Amino acid sequence: MKQFGAKIDKEHLAIFEQSPNWKDGKFQNLEETTMNFTVWDVPEMIYTQLFNNDGIAPKQALPIQAFDKEEFLKNDVDFKCIWFGHSVVLMRLNGKTILIDPMLGQDAAPISPTKNKRFSKNTLDLIDAFPPIDLVIISHDHYDHLDLNSIDKLKEKTAAFNVALGVKRHLVKWGIDEKKITEFDWWNEKLFDGIQITFTPSRHFAGRGLTDRAKSFWGGWAFKTANHKIWFSGDGGYGKHFKTIGEKLGPFDLAFMECGQYNEKWDLIHMFPEQTVQAAIDAGAKKAFPIHWSGFSLAPHDWYEPADRFVAAAEEAHFDFTLPQLGEIITLTHSIEKKWWEQYRIEKKERKFCR
Repeated sequence: MKQFGAKIDKEHLAIFEQSPNWKDGKFQNLEETTMNFTVWDVPEMIYTQLFNNDGIAPKQALPIQAFDKEEFLKNDVDFKCIWFGHSVVLMRLNGKTILIDPMLGQDAAPISPTKNKRFSKNTLDLIDAFPPIDLVIISHDHYDHLDLNSIDKLKEKTAAFNVALGVKRHLVKWGIDEKKITEFDWWNEKLFDGIQITFTPSRHFAGRGLTDRAKSFWGGWAFKTANHKIWFSGDGGYGKHFKTIGEKLGPFDLAFMECGQYNEKWDLIHMFPEQTVQAAIDAGAKKAFPIHWSGFSLAPHDWYEPADRFVAAAEEAHFDFTLPQLGEIITLTHSIEKKWWEQYRIEKKERKFCR
């Protein structure tokens, strides 16, 4: 199936084996990382998603503000960005257009017998409205971050791709010229038109099938220009690496922070919102932007809970943050004006699986 991407061959393995983070036939986290989720938990989770799901999705489709190409491309500030839900971020930085984790498809589970539908409609059409993309960034190859349908629409309008080590093989299979693709191991860096880009560690895993778990890498991305430092955390649980990243590359003017799809059964690979705030502080972020929510339901918590808990934790810590509406163009001075998500909530039922 094309959705799976490409299998690993001897040439790929020869490259992976040169990485200091490859051991015992797979990529490794910096700290021991396990999941307390087994096949015996699957029926309960499926039941929750299908039948005990009040609050897991919004009561109506979440609107996305219309894309204003002229306003986005206007060089009035050095940095601006748009969030389209989940982890999709479009940035204008140093005069370049950069698209991060462009999963704009309608289904986060394309190989599953049941669909995981996006909260917003017609999101693939956004790609048609985008200007030419100077650089696409991909943090890892999970389906909610790397989407075949989105890549198909982006291939003709994207000049270059920076991806986690191991992701290139999927893009090549899907028709991307390999000369356009640069793979990164942790702490690898490259200068891109005045922007220093560094691939940073995270505590997670990757893979698109049953046999390729941890056979491609995962991480975050730091962007440094003469005027700004921006960081995208990537997916992952809380750990010591946040302080290391801050010490090496911070402080950051803005950090896009993973916040959502958490559960106690996989707490080492996704952070709870309170941990998200602490991780941003550890990394030396001046302002945080919680992402990885408001796109799909990939965990049995209310869809809006990550935002509520993040805001409460950030306010308690007196930590600056922003949380704009989907599709809104913002700059570094943007701050939250209202909890826009409240009008779309459905009150939840008690769920045994979710903690």
